[in-house]
Amino acid sequence: MYRKGEVSYEPLPLPDKVQMAEADAIKAAEAFRGYMRKRHSVRHYDTRPVPEAVITECIEAAATAPSGANHQPWHFVAISDPEMKARIRAAAEEEEKDFYAGGGGDEWLSALEPIGTGASKPHLTDAPWLIVVFAQRYGVTQDGIRYKNYYVPESVGIATSFLIAALHHAGLVCLEHTPNPMKFLPELCRRPAHEKAVMILPVGYPASDATVPAVAKRKKPQSEILTVMRSSEEPA
Repeated sequence: MYRKGEVSYEPLPLPDKVQMAEADAIKAAEAFRGYMRKRHSVRHYDTRPVPEAVITECIEAAATAPSGANHQPWHFVAISDPEMKARIRAAAEEEEKDFYAGGGGDEWLSALEPIGTGASKPHLTDAPWLIVVFAQRYGVTQDGIRYKNYYVPESVGIATSFLIAALHHAGLVCLEHTPNPMKFLPELCRRPAHEKAVMILPVGYPASDATVPAVAKRKKPQSEILTVMRSSEEPA
């Protein structure tokens, strides 16, 4: 993206303004909150295909996310090839067997019990798409010069959140699967060694009999997640 000596500050008048009246803003915020409450992490997928254009548009939306120094230290690999999905599933299940056999530790396994997860990962082959999210430890200019990326985990996390919201907006469901370590993914996805796979998102439509763990609907109340500081008053 960058060439040496070509990056400098240039102020640009705000190109888009989406502000609205206060009452409309409250309604919009409430509507968005309500819509996001309908988002669920799903493990049971319908195998019917999803148009590639839907996936690429959602990834384009993710790429609008802010990032440290605007370096955009991410790359997304969208996979529909059944053979590649099968390889990823086989590798994931091999690692998960060790994890659920005790490698994850009693506390972690106990925390996962209400979620109902296990070593079997059929969603990795049932879902019509897998999106592998890569984080770039450092960048490389078009001239082959290496440069440092900043706030990589935070930047990639924000972009991934944009992606999850975009997929939901398109009527799709996904599941946040974190590779551990699945070091074969860069080679399989033909990505350079300085990129690390941080998440796999199976993406598609939910199966007609899809379920979610009841505990997943239990969200912390506002009193536990929000502190409002008004002037010099005590926190509300």
